[in-house]
Amino acid sequence: MEILRCEKLTKVYGSGAGQVTAVNGIDLSVEQGEFVAIVGASGSGKSTLLHILGSVDQPTSGKVIVEGTDIAGLSPTKAAIFRRRKVGLVYQFYNLIPTLTIRKNILMPLLLDKRKPNSDYFDQVVTTLGIQDKLEALPGQLSGGQQQRAAISRSLIYRPAILLADEPTGNLDRKNSEEIMDLLKISNRNLKQTILMVTHDEKIALEAGRIVTMEDGRIISDRKLS
Repeated sequence: MEILRCEKLTKVYGSGAGQVTAVNGIDLSVEQGEFVAIVGASGSGKSTLLHILGSVDQPTSGKVIVEGTDIAGLSPTKAAIFRRRKVGLVYQFYNLIPTLTIRKNILMPLLLDKRKPNSDYFDQVVTTLGIQDKLEALPGQLSGGQQQRAAISRSLIYRPAILLADEPTGNLDRKNSEEIMDLLKISNRNLKQTILMVTHDEKIALEAGRIVTMEDGRIISDRKLS
């Protein structure tokens, strides 16, 4: 089942001689449960595309349809609600609130929405990601890899339609990078989570099930891996 579709998606910054087309007429379809890596050189438009898919940025033109809803023209308020309810965002910097415990950081999307967490699902997520014994710690008491596990747990707690990961291993050493990729694959396989991941690391991209390559704001290759 298709969960995400882009139609003629374009993003232009600036005007006149300084105009830059970061995303240039992209068409893309993603099925529920896919794990897609988006790769390309710096400036290829991959992070801009990811920000548009997560409604962090708005396109200049085109459509972004998530679960049947075109999110491209949402107001800032509705876009914020959409992100909280439908999109899990994971960055290379963990964006955890330093004064809150790991438990509260993970539950923050639900607390903001005044929703009661499903304790069974919470336990499943933190156990799957291996931080069930770190829930009462503060972020500063955890290693970088553990903080990224907490950030991924937070992104999954709402059961988002899509999880968007922007260089999720970019701030980690090779060992922790491999562990985080293993956890993303487990989330994809065991929790049936749809994942789109931006990375510049070809070895990391090969861990996904599909690789989309961008250049100059366009998709130049789209291949599924065996």
